[in-house]
Amino acid sequence: MALKDRITEDMKTAMRAGEKERLATIRLILSAIKQREVDERITLEDTQVLGVIEKMVKQRKESIVQFEAGGRADLVAKESAEIAVLQTYMPAPLSEAELDALIAETIASTGAATIKDMGKVMGVVKAKAQGRADMAAVGARIKQKLGG
Repeated sequence: MALKDRITEDMKTAMRAGEKERLATIRLILSAIKQREVDERITLEDTQVLGVIEKMVKQRKESIVQFEAGGRADLVAKESAEIAVLQTYMPAPLSEAELDALIAETIASTGAATIKDMGKVMGVVKAKAQGRADMAAVGARIKQKLGG
């Protein structure tokens, strides 16, 4: 079953069960997916849907930092609950060892030797680790391995 279809089914289940907070978050996901589909005039595949969800998680994490600084515990709790729902659709994160192995394998297969080759390595790793690792941290690791 496609990820988008699974999200739609979960929306129906949440409606029947009366889970208002979960339903609201699922509707936000579907809205973001639909918005991107309309903007780009395409039908999103699972990897693209994961990208949308990953972006939503990142936005909520940034909001939590701002709300904590402002002393808004109620909004922190709301954003945290939304992150929990969003993460149910994300694949299991890569472990440190798996990530290091993936980076080393990609560096070897692309023949990357210097920091100038970081773009090639990052492109391949991003395709394989989409939604399973924080790309900012991955970028830093690649830079470190390439001697940047």
